[in-house]
Amino acid sequence: MNSIEFDYSKICNFVNQEELGVLYPEAQKALERLKDGTGKGSDYLGWLNLPVEITPEDLADIEKTAADLRAHTQVVVVIGIGGSYLGARAVIEALSDSFHNYQNTGMKVIFAGHNIGEDYYHELIQYLQDKEFGICVISKSGTTTEPAIAFRLLKELLEEKVGKEEAGRRIVAITDASKGALRTLADQERYKTFIIPDNVGGRFSVLTPVGLLPIAIAGFDIAALVKGAVEMRRICLSDDKSIALEYAVARTALYRKGYAIELLANFHPKLHYITEWWKQLYGESEGKENKGIFPAGADFTTDLHSMGQYIQQGMRMLMETVISVAKPDYKVEIPADAANLDKLNFLAGKRVDEVNKMAELGTQIAHVDGGVPNMKVIMPALTAQYIGQLFYFFELACGISGSMLGVNPFDQPGVEAYKNNMFALLDKPGYEEASKAIKAKL
Repeated sequence: MNSIEFDYSKICNFVNQEELGVLYPEAQKALERLKDGTGKGSDYLGWLNLPVEITPEDLADIEKTAADLRAHTQVVVVIGIGGSYLGARAVIEALSDSFHNYQNTGMKVIFAGHNIGEDYYHELIQYLQDKEFGICVISKSGTTTEPAIAFRLLKELLEEKVGKEEAGRRIVAITDASKGALRTLADQERYKTFIIPDNVGGRFSVLTPVGLLPIAIAGFDIAALVKGAVEMRRICLSDDKSIALEYAVARTALYRKGYAIELLANFHPKLHYITEWWKQLYGESEGKENKGIFPAGADFTTDLHSMGQYIQQGMRMLMETVISVAKPDYKVEIPADAANLDKLNFLAGKRVDEVNKMAELGTQIAHVDGGVPNMKVIMPALTAQYIGQLFYFFELACGISGSMLGVNPFDQPGVEAYKNNMFALLDKPGYEEASKAIKAKL
């Protein structure tokens, strides 16, 4: 097994082969529209060929910048929201030691600009007071509220600590090539910059500097990540029934039979932010025109003790996709105990992962028996290469299934509603009429 695999055999009780078969021509047409750029949102298809367009020189520039920051700082704060941070965080959390941030050694990559929590920023500023830190700020425009607030706060703190000139050497901006507030500031202050491609939307940007630079700062192999994406692109664009096509067909078939929520579950505690990245990818791509599968997430076995009851016996509108990691990195055996008060001596000598795998299999059987269609994505191991494969697999399947849904998978018009209301409530200049209208509703 040298690549991720997809198994949808357990949905046969819910969707028959004929129902799946009639969807393959539709899915293949959707894929062709992506490849020839004739579908909705074709201006944002840069992600499709991105893995093979990344050059060794691109990677070397990113790795050098990361090395410079690692040499002069203990902490780098990555400022961004949505697609500007989720992909990087997903990889870093998946590949890091679970207790890395509790240790006093090694580079720390932490995140800001993804919330508007006053206590969070107070505590972050206090944490950074005695740290040598740098900033990686990610924003196409430089005016998105959450990252802009964070950058104001942390830029001021950094300049006070080390002076404006040194701060300029510790700030890297990932932004538009030629326009926007952050581009203007970066040019004025001579920050090192990387470009967010115009034809790649935020939720598809993990293989641009948006994701690659923070991952490299954290010390992980971005070349292996890209290699994995290249491999999955080759597999999925050359195979008439690739796993990306199969996933798009399977989830579309279930959706059309009334399964309106997809639960992405995992049995590996390091995959939580992979799920968070996936939720944005599918929610923002498909949730339009009163259509779309609602993406939800669960971390098993933990959430089986909280959400397991609903999944097993609640309203039958759920489909479930499980990310399964075939091989753990380490070996831990369960010891025998003379008293055996917990009655677990039957597990003595077994590896923890063997118990986990049986929990995974037992859960799948229970959920299918309970009326939840179940699909599985199998990763050989949790490595940068296989995460790269996983990212491309999910991205391509999303483009296909969004096209089959009939929406533009690459825009996000609905996200402006809360922003407009917030600006009106805060009396932002230019929002006077909207402010009167919204305040009249209160």
